[in-house]
Amino acid sequence: MTISTRGAAKAPAVLVLEDGRTFRGRAYGAVGETFGEAVFNTGMTGYQETLTDPSYHRQVVVMTAPHVGNTGVNDEDDESKQIWVAGYVVRDPARIPSNWRSRRSLDEQLTAQGIVGISGIDTRALTRHLRERGAMRVGIFSGEALADDATLLARVQQAPEMKGADLSSEVATTEAYVVPAIGEKKFTVAALDLGIKGMTPHRMAERGIEVHVLPATATADYVYAVNPDGVFLSNGPGDPATADLTVIKAVLERRTPLFGICFGNQLLGRALGFGTYKLKYGHRGINQPVQDRTTGKVEVTAHNHGFAVEAPLDKVSDTPYGRAEVSHVCLNDNVVEGLQLLDQPAFSVQYHPEAAAGPHDAAYLFDRFVSLMEAERA
Repeated sequence: MTISTRGAAKAPAVLVLEDGRTFRGRAYGAVGETFGEAVFNTGMTGYQETLTDPSYHRQVVVMTAPHVGNTGVNDEDDESKQIWVAGYVVRDPARIPSNWRSRRSLDEQLTAQGIVGISGIDTRALTRHLRERGAMRVGIFSGEALADDATLLARVQQAPEMKGADLSSEVATTEAYVVPAIGEKKFTVAALDLGIKGMTPHRMAERGIEVHVLPATATADYVYAVNPDGVFLSNGPGDPATADLTVIKAVLERRTPLFGICFGNQLLGRALGFGTYKLKYGHRGINQPVQDRTTGKVEVTAHNHGFAVEAPLDKVSDTPYGRAEVSHVCLNDNVVEGLQLLDQPAFSVQYHPEAAAGPHDAAYLFDRFVSLMEAERA
């Protein structure tokens, strides 16, 4: 990625997909070039949380909502220390942000962090193209990075693909840290940071859990050195087929209560012997309907995943760690959205129950995790 922070508002820009389709607009954020996987997000709010979600590492995010940046950027809603998206695509950026918490415009924030984006293109047409053809590699070029279309296309086609990418270690913490319980401490949880969002340990802290956030490279000895009552597997970027499952299998063998979300759901699935596969265009947004098959309840949920677990929906499966079943399913396309073991305390969901900036339908899953730890302690 090469960038400049000057003249972003006026520079012409072009977005080039790996299949050759191009969209022309104006630079938004930094001027320069960037590459990644083109994906679309259907949320109408929460763009600041989306930008700072480590799961979007090496992805160029297309916003389907036409107006972006209306509330500016504040200093409270970031989900991590930086913007992680590789690039940003919007139709109509706000000219003047308006919100009592706003400290700067979104354009200024993107520019300050060197995020190359494009505005003024038909994001509806781009989204329809990705739905029909699937997520694919993309480049955004502006300023001195502009060249003839054939040259730009060749550069996009040389960029790495998301399939086979091992990215968790690139976004995870390198040193352990502790998020203290709010109020009385009831439990200790070891959370493997595979790309964790800030709201996740906060949701656990609200329930009296002291959370030890550990690097993605933590060993089983490292995990159990904190004497955890439970182990948490976070969200994160990349292909789950590249991940080391040693720690997860050790946790299952010791029957420690286990809860995973998003990437963590995929890793639990693989540890149980299920496969994972790449979705055509993924689920990304805050309006995805999911049914909890254990209760029959339908929830509106927040998603950000391009891979999914391949597990049977219509039967209980035998695994090396006991019986397992699909606990949640997406009502749009029947994609597996959750797993649970029936013979020991372990479960996971593919979506985001911490859900900053919302919805909060699935917050009960943290209570379910607490119940598992209470049962094991009893």
